[in-house]
Amino acid sequence: MDCSRTDNVTGRLKTILAVHEPANVEDIVAIVHSARFSRLPLYPVSKGFNWGYGSRSPVTENCALVDLGRMNRILNAERISVDNPIAVIEPGVTQIQLYEFLQIHCPQLTFNVTGSGRDTSIIGNALDRGVGYMGPRKDDVFGLEIVTGTGETLRTGFRRLGDSSPLAHSHPFGIGPILDGLFFQSNFGIVTSACFRLSPRRPKEVAVSLALRRAADLPQFINELARLKRDGLLTSVTHIANRARTRSTLSFGITRYLENECGFSREAANSEADRAINMVVTDEWTSLASVTGNAGQVKAALGEIRYRTIGYARLMVITDRRLDLGYAVTHALRFIPFARANAAAISALRPLHKLALGVPTDVAIENLLWKFNYRNNHAVELDQSRCGLLFVNPALPLDGQFTAEIVEGMKSIAAQYNHSLYITINVETTTSLVAIINLLFDRGSPEEVDRAHNCADALLAYIRQRGLEPYRARADMMDKIVATDPDYWKKIRSLKKIFDPDNIIAPGRYNLP
Repeated sequence: MDCSRTDNVTGRLKTILAVHEPANVEDIVAIVHSARFSRLPLYPVSKGFNWGYGSRSPVTENCALVDLGRMNRILNAERISVDNPIAVIEPGVTQIQLYEFLQIHCPQLTFNVTGSGRDTSIIGNALDRGVGYMGPRKDDVFGLEIVTGTGETLRTGFRRLGDSSPLAHSHPFGIGPILDGLFFQSNFGIVTSACFRLSPRRPKEVAVSLALRRAADLPQFINELARLKRDGLLTSVTHIANRARTRSTLSFGITRYLENECGFSREAANSEADRAINMVVTDEWTSLASVTGNAGQVKAALGEIRYRTIGYARLMVITDRRLDLGYAVTHALRFIPFARANAAAISALRPLHKLALGVPTDVAIENLLWKFNYRNNHAVELDQSRCGLLFVNPALPLDGQFTAEIVEGMKSIAAQYNHSLYITINVETTTSLVAIINLLFDRGSPEEVDRAHNCADALLAYIRQRGLEPYRARADMMDKIVATDPDYWKKIRSLKKIFDPDNIIAPGRYNLP
Protein backbone atom coordinates (compact mmCIF):
# COMPACT_ATOMS: atom_id res chain seq x y z
CA MET A 1 0.00 0.00 0.00
CA ASP A 2 1.33 3.44 -0.87
CA CYS A 3 0.75 6.50 1.25
CA SER A 4 2.12 10.02 1.02
CA ARG A 5 1.61 11.68 4.42
CA THR A 6 0.60 11.07 7.99
CA ASP A 7 -2.18 13.42 9.11
CA ASN A 8 -2.25 13.77 12.87
CA VAL A 9 -3.48 16.14 15.54
CA THR A 10 -0.04 17.65 16.23
CA GLY A 11 -0.23 19.39 12.85
CA ARG A 12 3.26 18.19 11.90
CA LEU A 13 3.24 15.81 8.94
CA LYS A 14 5.89 13.47 7.59
CA THR A 15 6.07 11.85 4.17
CA ILE A 16 5.95 8.07 4.16
CA LEU A 17 6.78 5.97 1.13
CA ALA A 18 4.85 2.77 1.81
CA VAL A 19 2.70 0.98 4.38
CA HIS A 20 3.28 -2.63 5.41
CA GLU A 21 0.52 -4.54 7.21
CA PRO A 22 2.12 -7.75 8.53
CA ALA A 23 -0.09 -10.53 9.84
CA ASN A 24 2.54 -12.44 11.83
CA VAL A 25 6.13 -12.49 13.03
CA GLU A 26 7.34 -14.15 9.83
CA ASP A 27 5.99 -11.22 7.82
CA ILE A 28 7.87 -8.77 10.02
CA VAL A 29 11.12 -10.70 9.68
CA ALA A 30 10.75 -10.59 5.90
CA ILE A 31 9.99 -6.84 5.99
CA VAL A 32 13.10 -6.16 8.10
CA HIS A 33 15.36 -8.18 5.80
CA SER A 34 13.96 -6.33 2.78
CA ALA A 35 14.50 -2.98 4.51
CA ARG A 36 18.12 -3.83 5.30
CA PHE A 37 18.65 -4.53 1.61
CA SER A 38 16.81 -1.44 0.34
CA ARG A 39 17.92 0.87 3.18
CA LEU A 40 14.32 2.10 3.48
CA PRO A 41 13.71 2.91 7.18
CA LEU A 42 10.74 1.34 8.97
CA TYR A 43 8.42 3.05 11.45
CA PRO A 44 6.31 0.54 13.43
CA VAL A 45 2.98 1.52 15.01
CA SER A 46 0.60 -0.72 16.92
CA LYS A 47 -2.70 0.97 16.03
CA GLY A 48 -1.53 4.49 15.18
CA PHE A 49 -3.72 6.20 17.79
CA ASN A 50 -0.91 7.79 19.81
CA TRP A 51 -2.91 11.02 19.77
CA GLY A 52 -1.13 14.19 20.79
CA TYR A 53 2.27 12.50 20.50
CA GLY A 54 2.38 11.98 16.73
CA SER A 55 -0.13 9.18 16.03
CA ARG A 56 1.25 7.28 13.02
CA SER A 57 3.75 9.98 12.06
CA PRO A 58 7.42 8.97 11.94
CA VAL A 59 10.13 11.10 13.46
CA THR A 60 11.99 11.42 10.14
CA GLU A 61 10.87 11.77 6.53
CA ASN A 62 10.54 9.01 3.94
CA CYS A 63 9.99 5.94 6.10
CA ALA A 64 7.84 2.91 5.39
CA LEU A 65 5.09 2.51 7.98
CA VAL A 66 4.75 -0.92 9.60
CA ASP A 67 1.13 -1.06 10.78
CA LEU A 68 0.80 -3.90 13.32
CA GLY A 69 -2.99 -3.59 13.65
CA ARG A 70 -3.65 -6.96 11.96
CA MET A 71 -1.61 -8.70 14.66
CA ASN A 72 -4.45 -8.66 17.18
CA ARG A 73 -4.51 -12.10 18.78
CA ILE A 74 -4.71 -13.02 22.45
CA LEU A 75 -2.26 -15.87 22.12
CA ASN A 76 -3.14 -17.75 25.32
CA ALA A 77 -6.89 -17.05 25.31
CA GLU A 78 -7.85 -20.55 26.42
CA ARG A 79 -5.55 -20.48 29.45
CA ILE A 80 -6.53 -17.15 31.04
CA SER A 81 -8.20 -17.58 34.43
CA VAL A 82 -8.29 -16.17 37.95
CA ASP A 83 -5.41 -18.52 38.76
CA ASN A 84 -3.52 -17.58 35.59
CA PRO A 85 -4.06 -13.80 35.28
CA ILE A 86 -1.75 -13.20 32.31
CA ALA A 87 -2.77 -12.34 28.74
CA VAL A 88 -0.16 -12.91 26.05
CA ILE A 89 -1.13 -10.31 23.48
CA GLU A 90 -0.01 -8.97 20.13
CA PRO A 91 0.38 -5.21 19.50
CA GLY A 92 -2.95 -4.90 17.66
CA VAL A 93 -4.96 -5.99 20.72
CA THR A 94 -7.00 -3.00 21.91
CA GLN A 95 -8.41 -1.99 25.27
CA ILE A 96 -12.00 -2.73 24.25
CA GLN A 97 -11.03 -6.08 22.69
CA LEU A 98 -9.41 -7.32 25.89
CA TYR A 99 -12.18 -5.88 28.06
CA GLU A 100 -14.92 -7.62 26.05
CA PHE A 101 -12.94 -10.87 26.03
CA LEU A 102 -12.66 -10.82 29.82
CA GLN A 103 -16.34 -9.92 30.25
CA ILE A 104 -17.27 -13.07 28.36
CA HIS A 105 -14.59 -15.52 29.43
CA CYS A 106 -13.35 -14.37 32.84
CA PRO A 107 -15.32 -11.44 34.30
CA GLN A 108 -13.54 -11.87 37.63
CA LEU A 109 -10.49 -10.24 36.01
CA THR A 110 -9.84 -6.68 34.94
CA PHE A 111 -6.76 -4.75 33.79
CA ASN A 112 -5.00 -1.40 33.95
CA VAL A 113 -7.16 0.79 31.70
CA THR A 114 -6.12 4.22 30.40
CA GLY A 115 -8.35 7.12 29.36
CA SER A 116 -6.83 7.18 25.86
CA GLY A 117 -9.73 5.42 24.08
CA ARG A 118 -11.37 2.07 23.50
CA ASP A 119 -9.49 1.22 20.30
CA THR A 120 -5.97 2.12 21.41
CA SER A 121 -3.26 -0.52 21.60
CA ILE A 122 -2.36 -1.91 25.01
CA ILE A 123 1.21 -2.79 24.06
CA GLY A 124 1.79 0.43 22.12
CA ASN A 125 0.73 2.53 25.10
CA ALA A 126 2.76 0.44 27.55
CA LEU A 127 5.93 0.65 25.45
CA ASP A 128 5.64 4.45 25.45
CA ARG A 129 5.22 4.30 29.25
CA GLY A 130 1.59 5.35 29.37
CA VAL A 131 -0.16 5.56 32.73
CA GLY A 132 -3.42 3.75 33.49
CA TYR A 133 -5.76 4.03 36.46
CA MET A 134 -3.89 1.29 38.34
CA GLY A 135 -0.40 2.63 37.72
CA PRO A 136 2.36 2.85 35.09
CA ARG A 137 1.61 0.49 32.21
CA LYS A 138 5.27 -0.53 31.93
CA ASP A 139 4.83 -2.46 35.19
CA ASP A 140 2.15 -4.61 33.55
CA VAL A 141 4.33 -5.96 30.75
CA PHE A 142 7.09 -8.58 30.65
CA GLY A 143 8.27 -11.46 28.49
CA LEU A 144 8.59 -9.52 25.24
CA GLU A 145 8.99 -11.01 21.80
CA ILE A 146 10.95 -8.69 19.50
CA VAL A 147 12.15 -8.68 15.91
CA THR A 148 15.41 -6.73 15.94
CA GLY A 149 16.89 -4.64 13.15
CA THR A 150 18.93 -7.65 12.04
CA GLY A 151 15.79 -9.75 11.52
CA GLU A 152 16.54 -11.85 14.61
CA THR A 153 13.63 -12.88 16.86
CA LEU A 154 14.46 -12.29 20.51
CA ARG A 155 12.44 -13.20 23.60
CA THR A 156 13.13 -11.71 27.02
CA GLY A 157 12.93 -13.28 30.45
CA PHE A 158 11.85 -16.92 30.57
CA ARG A 159 9.87 -16.62 27.34
CA ARG A 160 13.18 -17.51 25.71
CA LEU A 161 12.53 -21.06 26.98
CA GLY A 162 9.50 -21.27 24.68
CA ASP A 163 5.82 -20.74 25.38
CA SER A 164 5.45 -24.35 26.52
CA SER A 165 7.67 -23.70 29.55
CA PRO A 166 5.70 -23.27 32.79
CA LEU A 167 7.89 -20.21 33.50
CA ALA A 168 7.34 -18.46 30.17
CA HIS A 169 4.21 -16.54 31.13
CA SER A 170 4.52 -16.54 34.90
CA HIS A 171 7.99 -15.51 36.04
CA PRO A 172 8.58 -11.87 35.01
CA PHE A 173 12.35 -11.58 35.43
CA GLY A 174 14.15 -14.57 33.95
CA ILE A 175 17.81 -15.01 34.87
CA GLY A 176 20.66 -12.64 34.14
CA PRO A 177 20.30 -9.02 32.95
CA ILE A 178 16.69 -7.96 32.36
CA LEU A 179 16.45 -6.79 28.75
CA ASP A 180 12.78 -5.75 28.74
CA GLY A 181 13.49 -2.13 29.64
CA LEU A 182 15.63 -1.63 26.54
CA PHE A 183 12.50 -1.83 24.38
CA PHE A 184 10.41 0.77 26.24
CA GLN A 185 10.64 4.22 24.64
CA SER A 186 13.31 2.96 22.26
CA ASN A 187 13.86 2.05 18.62
CA PHE A 188 15.88 -1.11 19.13
CA GLY A 189 13.33 -3.50 17.62
CA ILE A 190 9.70 -4.24 16.79
CA VAL A 191 7.78 -5.80 19.69
CA THR A 192 5.46 -8.48 18.34
CA SER A 193 3.90 -9.82 21.57
CA ALA A 194 4.20 -9.54 25.34
CA CYS A 195 2.83 -10.92 28.59
CA PHE A 196 0.33 -8.50 30.14
CA ARG A 197 -0.71 -8.70 33.78
CA LEU A 198 -4.42 -8.88 34.63
CA SER A 199 -5.92 -8.14 38.05
CA PRO A 200 -8.67 -9.80 40.09
CA ARG A 201 -11.76 -7.70 40.68
CA ARG A 202 -12.26 -6.88 44.35
CA PRO A 203 -15.53 -7.61 46.18
CA LYS A 204 -16.27 -3.88 46.47
CA GLU A 205 -15.04 -1.15 44.10
CA VAL A 206 -15.97 2.52 44.35
CA ALA A 207 -14.77 5.67 42.66
CA VAL A 208 -13.83 8.59 44.90
CA SER A 209 -13.81 12.25 43.93
CA LEU A 210 -12.37 15.01 46.10
CA ALA A 211 -13.08 18.65 45.18
CA LEU A 212 -10.56 21.14 46.53
CA ARG A 213 -12.33 24.15 48.07
CA ARG A 214 -9.46 26.65 47.74
CA ALA A 215 -6.91 26.61 44.92
CA ALA A 216 -4.27 27.87 47.37
CA ASP A 217 -4.46 24.49 49.17
CA LEU A 218 -3.21 22.55 46.13
CA PRO A 219 0.23 21.77 47.67
CA GLN A 220 -1.37 20.32 50.81
CA PHE A 221 -3.92 18.46 48.68
CA ILE A 222 -1.24 16.76 46.56
CA ASN A 223 0.82 15.79 49.59
CA GLU A 224 -2.18 14.30 51.40
CA LEU A 225 -3.28 12.33 48.33
CA ALA A 226 0.25 10.94 48.16
CA ARG A 227 0.05 9.85 51.80
CA LEU A 228 -3.32 8.20 51.14
CA LYS A 229 -1.73 6.24 48.32
CA ARG A 230 1.29 5.22 50.38
CA ASP A 231 -1.01 4.05 53.15
CA GLY A 232 -2.98 1.89 50.71
CA LEU A 233 -6.22 3.81 51.20
CA LEU A 234 -6.46 5.03 47.59
CA THR A 235 -5.81 1.89 45.59
CA SER A 236 -5.40 3.45 42.13
CA VAL A 237 -3.57 6.30 40.49
CA THR A 238 -5.17 9.57 41.61
CA HIS A 239 -5.96 11.99 38.78
CA ILE A 240 -6.13 15.64 39.87
CA ALA A 241 -7.74 17.75 37.13
CA ASN A 242 -7.89 21.52 36.89
CA ARG A 243 -11.19 23.24 36.16
CA ALA A 244 -10.42 23.62 32.45
CA ARG A 245 -9.85 19.86 32.16
CA THR A 246 -12.98 18.99 34.13
CA ARG A 247 -15.14 21.37 32.10
CA SER A 248 -13.73 19.99 28.87
CA THR A 249 -14.25 16.39 29.97
CA LEU A 250 -17.90 16.90 30.94
CA SER A 251 -19.05 19.36 28.27
CA PHE A 252 -19.82 16.86 25.50
CA GLY A 253 -21.77 14.52 27.80
CA ILE A 254 -23.77 17.41 29.26
CA THR A 255 -24.59 18.80 25.82
CA ARG A 256 -25.60 15.36 24.53
CA TYR A 257 -27.97 14.91 27.48
CA LEU A 258 -29.60 18.30 26.84
CA GLU A 259 -30.09 17.46 23.16
CA ASN A 260 -31.25 13.86 23.56
CA GLU A 261 -33.22 14.01 26.81
CA CYS A 262 -34.45 17.60 26.97
CA GLY A 263 -35.10 18.35 23.29
CA PHE A 264 -32.66 21.27 23.07
CA SER A 265 -31.31 22.33 19.69
CA ARG A 266 -27.52 22.17 19.26
CA GLU A 267 -27.19 25.92 19.74
CA ALA A 268 -29.51 26.02 22.76
CA ALA A 269 -27.78 22.97 24.26
CA ASN A 270 -24.37 24.64 23.95
CA SER A 271 -25.61 27.74 25.75
CA GLU A 272 -27.42 25.76 28.44
CA ALA A 273 -24.36 23.50 28.89
CA ASP A 274 -22.21 26.48 29.82
CA ARG A 275 -24.70 27.44 32.54
CA ALA A 276 -24.95 23.84 33.74
CA ILE A 277 -21.17 23.44 33.94
CA ASN A 278 -20.88 26.67 35.91
CA MET A 279 -23.39 25.22 38.40
CA VAL A 280 -21.73 21.84 38.88
CA VAL A 281 -18.02 22.56 38.24
CA THR A 282 -17.22 25.17 40.86
CA ASP A 283 -13.78 24.09 42.08
CA GLU A 284 -10.39 24.74 40.49
CA TRP A 285 -9.06 21.21 41.25
CA THR A 286 -10.92 17.89 41.47
CA SER A 287 -9.44 14.43 41.96
CA LEU A 288 -10.67 11.00 40.87
CA ALA A 289 -9.39 7.67 42.16
CA SER A 290 -10.74 4.32 43.28
CA VAL A 291 -10.97 2.48 46.58
CA THR A 292 -11.23 -1.30 46.43
CA GLY A 293 -11.26 -4.22 48.84
CA ASN A 294 -13.87 -6.06 50.83
CA ALA A 295 -16.82 -4.11 52.25
CA GLY A 296 -15.14 -3.53 55.61
CA GLN A 297 -11.88 -2.35 54.06
CA VAL A 298 -13.64 0.09 51.74
CA LYS A 299 -15.80 1.50 54.54
CA ALA A 300 -12.77 2.00 56.79
CA ALA A 301 -10.73 3.56 53.97
CA LEU A 302 -13.50 6.01 53.07
CA GLY A 303 -13.83 7.06 56.70
CA GLU A 304 -10.11 7.72 56.96
CA ILE A 305 -10.00 9.61 53.64
CA ARG A 306 -12.91 11.81 54.76
CA TYR A 307 -11.25 12.48 58.13
CA ARG A 308 -7.93 13.48 56.57
CA THR A 309 -9.33 15.77 53.87
CA ILE A 310 -12.48 17.29 55.39
CA GLY A 311 -10.74 20.55 56.21
CA TYR A 312 -10.12 21.51 52.60
CA ALA A 313 -11.92 19.16 50.21
CA ARG A 314 -15.42 17.75 49.61
CA LEU A 315 -15.60 13.97 49.28
CA MET A 316 -17.99 12.31 46.84
CA VAL A 317 -18.25 8.52 46.71
CA ILE A 318 -19.44 7.38 43.30
CA THR A 319 -21.19 4.04 42.80
CA ASP A 320 -23.60 2.78 40.15
CA ARG A 321 -26.39 2.75 42.74
CA ARG A 322 -25.82 6.37 43.75
CA LEU A 323 -25.59 7.49 40.13
CA ASP A 324 -28.81 5.64 39.28
CA LEU A 325 -30.68 7.16 42.21
CA GLY A 326 -29.34 10.67 41.63
CA TYR A 327 -30.11 10.49 37.94
CA ALA A 328 -33.65 9.18 38.49
CA VAL A 329 -34.50 12.06 40.83
CA THR A 330 -32.86 14.89 38.88
CA HIS A 331 -33.97 13.61 35.48
CA ALA A 332 -37.58 13.53 36.67
CA LEU A 333 -37.20 17.17 37.78
CA ARG A 334 -35.28 18.30 34.69
CA PHE A 335 -37.76 21.16 34.10
CA ILE A 336 -35.95 22.86 37.02
CA PRO A 337 -32.60 24.32 35.82
CA PHE A 338 -30.61 23.15 38.85
CA ALA A 339 -31.98 19.59 38.64
CA ARG A 340 -31.42 19.57 34.86
CA ALA A 341 -27.80 20.62 35.31
CA ASN A 342 -27.20 17.83 37.81
CA ALA A 343 -28.93 15.21 35.66
CA ALA A 344 -26.74 16.27 32.73
CA ALA A 345 -23.62 16.12 34.90
CA ILE A 346 -24.49 12.62 36.15
CA SER A 347 -25.05 11.48 32.56
CA ALA A 348 -21.62 12.85 31.61
CA LEU A 349 -19.96 11.39 34.72
CA ARG A 350 -21.05 7.78 34.17
CA PRO A 351 -18.28 6.77 31.72
CA LEU A 352 -15.63 8.45 33.88
CA HIS A 353 -16.80 6.50 36.92
CA LYS A 354 -16.59 3.29 34.93
CA LEU A 355 -13.16 4.23 33.60
CA ALA A 356 -11.81 4.50 37.13
CA LEU A 357 -13.08 0.95 37.68
CA GLY A 358 -11.59 -0.57 34.52
CA VAL A 359 -14.07 0.05 31.68
CA PRO A 360 -12.45 1.72 28.63
CA THR A 361 -14.27 4.69 27.12
CA ASP A 362 -13.99 7.09 24.18
CA VAL A 363 -15.50 10.00 26.08
CA ALA A 364 -12.32 12.12 26.09
CA ILE A 365 -11.86 11.77 22.32
CA GLU A 366 -15.57 12.25 21.60
CA ASN A 367 -15.39 15.50 23.52
CA LEU A 368 -12.54 16.73 21.30
CA LEU A 369 -14.44 15.80 18.13
CA TRP A 370 -17.52 17.60 19.43
CA LYS A 371 -15.48 20.67 20.39
CA PHE A 372 -14.17 20.96 16.82
CA ASN A 373 -17.58 20.30 15.21
CA TYR A 374 -16.58 16.98 13.64
CA ARG A 375 -19.90 15.43 12.65
CA ASN A 376 -18.97 11.76 13.11
CA ASN A 377 -18.07 11.23 16.74
CA HIS A 378 -15.92 8.16 16.04
CA ALA A 379 -12.79 8.38 18.16
CA VAL A 380 -10.64 6.57 15.58
CA GLU A 381 -11.20 9.51 13.22
CA LEU A 382 -9.63 12.14 15.48
CA ASP A 383 -6.65 12.62 13.15
CA GLN A 384 -9.05 13.46 10.31
CA SER A 385 -10.70 16.28 12.28
CA ARG A 386 -9.60 19.90 12.70
CA CYS A 387 -8.63 19.17 16.29
CA GLY A 388 -5.08 20.15 17.16
CA LEU A 389 -3.59 18.51 20.25
CA LEU A 390 -0.11 18.73 21.75
CA PHE A 391 1.11 17.17 24.99
CA VAL A 392 3.88 18.59 27.14
CA ASN A 393 4.01 16.23 30.11
CA PRO A 394 6.65 16.76 32.78
CA ALA A 395 7.69 14.11 35.26
CA LEU A 396 7.58 15.61 38.77
CA PRO A 397 8.77 14.81 42.27
CA LEU A 398 6.04 14.09 44.78
CA ASP A 399 6.27 17.55 46.30
CA GLY A 400 3.06 19.55 46.44
CA GLN A 401 4.63 23.00 46.75
CA PHE A 402 7.11 22.44 43.92
CA THR A 403 4.40 21.00 41.67
CA ALA A 404 2.06 23.93 42.31
CA GLU A 405 4.87 26.33 41.37
CA ILE A 406 5.54 24.43 38.12
CA VAL A 407 1.85 24.48 37.23
CA GLU A 408 1.60 28.23 37.79
CA GLY A 409 4.77 28.82 35.80
CA MET A 410 3.49 26.78 32.85
CA LYS A 411 0.11 28.53 32.97
CA SER A 412 1.84 31.90 32.88
CA ILE A 413 3.90 30.96 29.83
CA ALA A 414 0.88 29.52 28.03
CA ALA A 415 -1.04 32.76 28.61
CA GLN A 416 1.69 34.63 26.74
CA TYR A 417 0.75 32.56 23.68
CA ASN A 418 -2.98 33.00 24.29
CA HIS A 419 -3.39 29.38 25.38
CA SER A 420 -5.18 27.81 28.32
CA LEU A 421 -3.71 24.61 29.72
CA TYR A 422 -5.76 21.48 30.31
CA ILE A 423 -3.99 19.88 33.25
CA THR A 424 -4.17 16.56 35.07
CA ILE A 425 -1.64 15.78 37.79
CA ASN A 426 -1.34 12.04 38.37
CA VAL A 427 -0.09 10.55 41.63
CA GLU A 428 1.57 7.81 39.61
CA THR A 429 3.72 6.06 42.21
CA THR A 430 4.39 6.46 45.92
CA THR A 431 7.33 8.77 45.12
CA SER A 432 6.52 10.54 41.86
CA LEU A 433 3.97 12.48 39.85
CA VAL A 434 3.42 13.01 36.16
CA ALA A 435 1.47 15.92 34.72
CA ILE A 436 -0.69 15.41 31.62
CA ILE A 437 -0.83 18.87 30.04
CA ASN A 438 -2.24 19.57 26.62
CA LEU A 439 -2.74 22.45 24.26
CA LEU A 440 -5.80 22.57 22.01
CA PHE A 441 -5.90 24.47 18.73
CA ASP A 442 -7.55 24.50 15.32
CA ARG A 443 -5.34 22.40 13.07
CA GLY A 444 -7.02 23.96 10.03
CA SER A 445 -5.28 27.26 10.80
CA PRO A 446 -1.52 27.37 10.02
CA GLU A 447 -1.17 30.35 12.37
CA GLU A 448 -2.72 28.38 15.25
CA VAL A 449 -0.51 25.37 14.51
CA ASP A 450 2.64 27.49 14.67
CA ARG A 451 1.49 29.35 17.80
CA ALA A 452 0.72 26.08 19.59
CA HIS A 453 4.11 24.60 18.72
CA ASN A 454 5.90 27.77 19.79
CA CYS A 455 4.02 27.60 23.08
CA ALA A 456 4.94 23.92 23.51
CA ASP A 457 8.61 24.73 22.88
CA ALA A 458 8.48 27.49 25.50
CA LEU A 459 6.88 25.12 28.02
CA LEU A 460 9.59 22.53 27.38
CA ALA A 461 12.29 25.16 27.90
CA TYR A 462 10.65 26.22 31.17
CA ILE A 463 10.42 22.76 32.70
CA ARG A 464 14.05 22.12 31.76
CA GLN A 465 15.06 25.36 33.48
CA ARG A 466 13.47 23.89 36.61
CA GLY A 467 15.53 20.69 36.30
CA LEU A 468 12.71 18.57 34.85
CA GLU A 469 12.08 16.54 31.69
CA PRO A 470 8.96 15.14 30.01
CA TYR A 471 8.12 11.56 30.91
CA ARG A 472 6.88 10.95 27.36
CA ALA A 473 7.71 12.77 24.12
CA ARG A 474 6.00 13.66 20.85
CA ALA A 475 7.46 12.52 17.55
CA ASP A 476 8.00 16.14 16.49
CA MET A 477 10.08 16.98 19.59
CA MET A 478 12.55 14.07 19.54
CA ASP A 479 15.36 16.29 18.25
CA LYS A 480 14.93 18.53 21.29
CA ILE A 481 14.83 15.55 23.66
CA VAL A 482 18.19 14.19 22.46
CA ALA A 483 19.84 17.62 22.13
CA THR A 484 20.69 17.66 25.83
CA ASP A 485 23.14 15.37 27.67
CA PRO A 486 24.99 14.21 24.53
CA ASP A 487 27.09 11.59 26.33
CA TYR A 488 23.96 9.83 27.55
CA TRP A 489 22.31 9.75 24.13
CA LYS A 490 25.54 8.62 22.46
CA LYS A 491 25.53 5.63 24.79
CA ILE A 492 21.89 4.89 23.84
CA ARG A 493 22.90 5.13 20.16
CA SER A 494 25.76 2.67 20.71
CA LEU A 495 23.33 0.19 22.28
CA LYS A 496 21.08 0.48 19.25
CA LYS A 497 23.94 -0.66 17.01
CA ILE A 498 23.84 -4.04 18.73
CA PHE A 499 20.19 -4.64 17.86
CA ASP A 500 19.84 -2.50 14.72
CA PRO A 501 23.25 -1.83 13.14
CA ASP A 502 21.72 -0.30 9.98
CA ASN A 503 19.45 2.11 11.93
CA ILE A 504 16.39 1.03 9.92
CA ILE A 505 13.84 0.86 12.78
CA ALA A 506 12.25 4.21 13.71
CA PRO A 507 15.37 6.36 13.23
CA GLY A 508 15.43 9.29 15.62
CA ARG A 509 12.79 7.94 18.00
CA TYR A 510 14.10 8.40 21.57
CA ASN A 511 17.56 8.28 20.02
CA LEU A 512 20.05 10.20 17.93
CA PRO A 513 19.17 10.17 14.20
